Amino acid sequence: MGAKGFRTTSVVITVAVLIAAVVTGADAFGCPNCKDAVAANDPDAMNLARGYFYSILIMLAMPIALVSSFGAYVWREMRRQKRDGADTSQPPLS
Repeated sequence: MGAKGFRTTSVVITVAVLIAAVVTGADAFGCPNCKDAVAANDPDAMNLARGYFYSILIMLAMPIALVSSFGAYVWREMRRQKRDGADTSQPPLS
């Protein structure tokens, strides 16, 4: 399969995924508790829905925060080792 065939296949797959997302978007509007809380205009239910919203945001942010923290730690340690290695390097003995 050449580059043109791969490009055509990827365009077809992208269009199919977008159509599926648009068609099923109404079904995935929100969790039933949140949708009912917004429809009822009950202040207590709105607070519950807001609590669900923030807990979902925190759960989504946690993996990103952990991975980026670990990456920053590794990058910093590598930079420190490179700096320390350059300062203490001695010319080879011959």
